[in-house]
Parts: sequence; C-alpha cells; structure tokens
Amino acid sequence: MSLATDYKETIAPALKGELGIKNVHALPKLQKITVNVGFGSMRGQGKIAETIAADLARVTGQKPAIRRAKKAVAAFKLRAGEPIGLAVTLRGSKMYNFLERLIRTSLPRIRDFRGLPLTGFDGHGNYTFGMKEHTVFPEIEHDTIAQFYGMSITLTTNRVTDSQAELLLRKLGFPLKSAQ
Repeated sequence: MSLATDYKETIAPALKGELGIKNVHALPKLQKITVNVGFGSMRGQGKIAETIAADLARVTGQKPAIRRAKKAVAAFKLRAGEPIGLAVTLRGSKMYNFLERLIRTSLPRIRDFRGLPLTGFDGHGNYTFGMKEHTVFPEIEHDTIAQFYGMSITLTTNRVTDSQAELLLRKLGFPLKSAQ
C-alpha cells in the first residue's frame, strides 16, 4: 500500500481520534516537500551544476529549478544573477513517492543513523533536516560520482503547532528521535 492511500485510510482516522478534530479538512496534512542543493565552493568547477541537476532529477523524479544570486557579494566572488543552487518542490503523488523512498530506503542507509532530531521544527509545523551526502539514495550510481555534496529537505505541513506536525510525521513513519 502506498503512503498516500495509507494516509487516507488509516492515518487520517487515527489523527481524527487522537486530536479530537471532527472536520477532515482540519487534520494535519503534508503540503509539499522542498529539496535544496547549494553549490557553495563548487561553483567554479566546470559543469558541476549539470551533474547535480541530473542527480537531483534522478532522485526526486522532477527537473530542478536553478536558484540565482539576488545581489553581488565581493567577499564570496559572487555576481548578481549567478547560479548558486538548485531546488525541487514536490507535491501530490511525487511528494508521497519521494517520502516513501526517503523513509524506507535512503535514511536507513545513513551511517550510524539513530533518527532525526526534533530541533528541525521551525515553530510553524514545518520540519527541515540536512543530509551530508547524496550517495544514500539508491538512484545515484557510485561509479560516476565526481563530487560529494549535501542537501536540505523541508517538509511543509498545514499545521501551526509543532506538536501536531510531529504527530503527523510519526504516523507517516518518519524516523524522529524520541523526546528526552
């Protein structure tokens, strides 16, 4: 059973009972997942943008958008309009497919993984975490890796409180550390 149908059939009714919410539309729900990769010091390395874009498209199933610098910063040798990163925003079925692959295959492949910290919540029900290496995704071919890079993944929910968003992510099977 896919994660989207699991949410509709089992998770939503469970959340209804636990939170005491009667309206289905008021339940906590995942709205989008945003995956960001910054070039940083790799900017000057030839065709690194195309390589990262191809890897990100393979991992997410969607073509990434180029993010450009808004203004020039002389200390970083950065000009306005220069590409500095890539971003993918996933919604709907692609979002649930990516989340399912992330939870079931990619996160368990991280060395010494003991769960994600609860400090990633922003106070508005959104959760952000970083991955140091992109090689944990099974779609990445290890033979063709020229450069290692990290990424930031943000899960945006429709909740205002972190506790309801945390409950939603735990019900979806997201590996969060327990509160101590």
